[in-house]
Amino acid sequence: MDIFKDLLKFTLVDIIDVILVALLLYYVYRLIKGTVAINIFIGIIIIYGAWMLTDFLNMELLTGIFGGFMKVGIIALIVVFQPEIRKFLLMVGSTNLGTRGKFFQQINFLKTETTNETDIDAVVSACNKMSMSKTGALIVFERNNNLDFLSQSGDEMNIKVTQPIIESIFFKNSPLHDGAIVVSNNIVKATRVILPVNNEKNIPQRFGLRHRAAIGVTEKTDALALVVSEETGHISYFKDGEFVVFEDTTELTTIIKTDLA
Repeated sequence: MDIFKDLLKFTLVDIIDVILVALLLYYVYRLIKGTVAINIFIGIIIIYGAWMLTDFLNMELLTGIFGGFMKVGIIALIVVFQPEIRKFLLMVGSTNLGTRGKFFQQINFLKTETTNETDIDAVVSACNKMSMSKTGALIVFERNNNLDFLSQSGDEMNIKVTQPIIESIFFKNSPLHDGAIVVSNNIVKATRVILPVNNEKNIPQRFGLRHRAAIGVTEKTDALALVVSEETGHISYFKDGEFVVFEDTTELTTIIKTDLA
C-alpha cells in the first residue's frame, strides 16, 4: 500500500526529473562509448547498485564501505574521467546559444544517430597519393563536438570533399597548405586551422608538430584526425588522443567509416 501511495505522489516534476537523468546518462554513455572509460563507468554503476542493495537489506557494514567509497571516490573519478569531462565542458562552451534552433542539435541530447556522409574513400585516396609524394597533411573530422571555435582560427570554407580538392589544398605551393583542415559531413569547413598542440605525451622524435596537433585535438574533443608525414610520407590516424594501428589503407578506410558512423 505504501508503494501505491508513493506512486500517487509522483508528480510531473518527478517525471521530468527522471527523463532528464535518463538523457544525461545516455549522453555520458555516448561520450565515453568506444573508450576505456566505458568499463570504468559500468564498474561505477555496479558499485552504486551494490550500495543501494546493501542499504535496502540493512547490511550496515557493507553499506558503510560502499558509501565511503562513493563519497571519497568522486575525487578519483575527476582524475580518471578528466579527458571526458574536458570534452563535455568544451562541447558546452563551444555551443552557440544564440542559435536557438541548433542548440539541442549541438548538445546532442535529443539528436538521433545520423550517418556521416563524408567521402572517406576520397580522403584516404588523397592521403595515399600525398604519402607517395611526401606532402604533409593534417585532416580533422568533426563528429559530435562542434569545432567552430577551432575553425575560426583559419579560413572558413564551404567546399565539397573530393580527392583533387584535398590534394590541391595541401599542395606545397598552395597558400592553404599550412595548418589543418576541418571536415564535416563531406564539407571542408575551414583550412589553415591552428590546432592545440600536445606537449605532454612522449612520442617518437620522427613525429612532428602535425602529429602532436592531431593528438591535442582528438584528446580535447571527440574529433578524428589523419596525418600525412612530410618527412616519411607515413599516414597516421588518431582517436581519443591515441595512435590507431591499421594494416593498410583499406583497413584504415573501414576504421574511419566505423568511427564516423
